[in-house]
Amino acid sequence: MSDWLFQEEHRIFRRQAERWVLSELRPHADQWEKEEEFPLEVFRRAGELGFLGGGFPEEYGGAGGDFRYHAVLAEALTKSGSGGVGAGIGLHDFVALPAIARYGTHEQKERFLRPGIAGTKIGAYAVTEPDAGSDVLGIKTRAVKQGDHWVINGSKMFITNGVRADFYIVACKTAPEMGHKGISQIIVEKGASGFKVSRKLDKLGWRTSDTAELVFEDVRVPLENLLGEEGRGFYQIMEGFQTERLVMAVSSVASAQECVEMTMEYARKRHAFGQPIGTFQVIRHRFADMLTKIEAARQLVYNTIWLYIHGRECRKEVAMCKIFACETAVEVADQCIQIHGGYGYMMEFPVQRIWRDLRIQPIGGGTSEIQREIIGRLLGF
Repeated sequence: MSDWLFQEEHRIFRRQAERWVLSELRPHADQWEKEEEFPLEVFRRAGELGFLGGGFPEEYGGAGGDFRYHAVLAEALTKSGSGGVGAGIGLHDFVALPAIARYGTHEQKERFLRPGIAGTKIGAYAVTEPDAGSDVLGIKTRAVKQGDHWVINGSKMFITNGVRADFYIVACKTAPEMGHKGISQIIVEKGASGFKVSRKLDKLGWRTSDTAELVFEDVRVPLENLLGEEGRGFYQIMEGFQTERLVMAVSSVASAQECVEMTMEYARKRHAFGQPIGTFQVIRHRFADMLTKIEAARQLVYNTIWLYIHGRECRKEVAMCKIFACETAVEVADQCIQIHGGYGYMMEFPVQRIWRDLRIQPIGGGTSEIQREIIGRLLGF
């Protein structure tokens, strides 16, 4: 595997993260899948070992590194044996915390970013609603100023870490008449009066992560809980989507690689017609095609990360990554199930879990259809 994008410090971080994942997370994956959650201690342990701080300022407990630390951790987490573990940690570390780091005040960073890096507070990002997913302008949750508080009413859907989070970055319409300039982001803490988790959602994949529907009924939070400038929430969300989509692409490539390696091992051991099935040309060619697509996706993603960390315009490339890497990963996992034959359809074989966990990738963070629309518009059509 080519890792030209990374420097030695990132490679050291990768080796440390992979050792932790393989020794402390992967052995428990099956049990956590049955329990449909992983322990909160995992967040604290990740913070204790310094894995949540790679891409954040030293001033707040981070390592002062760039986005490549997030990419390396995302890749390492795919070895946990459970996409839900990667989703829970990833949403916290790659989506919620970066929003605080980018737009938060010093006081907000002390309250949320520092303990978030330490793993003692968990963050969630609440944009999607029952009737508004990729269409951010379609959100209905309202926040109105009353004295020295915001009063929030509305609901959110499909919120990762929604059950267990300590704080939520909530997208609200603060001036509906102003369109995209009337959206703001407000931090709501667990326990706020009128805020409740209405239900934990039952999902096809990511079984170990808690995904929730949230309800806000006259929730009052201080005005100082506004994240960034009032009316700039739409732009903040769009910037956040860039890194979220890149991380999803990174993890999709790494998961596809893991799935193929697992399947190649199976193909060496599984015999049919007197020989290992991997020796049949039709199977060899499938592996050749899958690995070619995975490497193409990897290089597209790594090149786009290079553009991003060097401040280049890369919205089109990010959308391309999101489409190609995520759709390739689902295709690869499906092919791996086919190579496993009937065993691939059995719950005790991990290949089915990888497929279930990957199926969300072309949907979450902006669907493939939305990414194609973004590319088309950036081409001037």
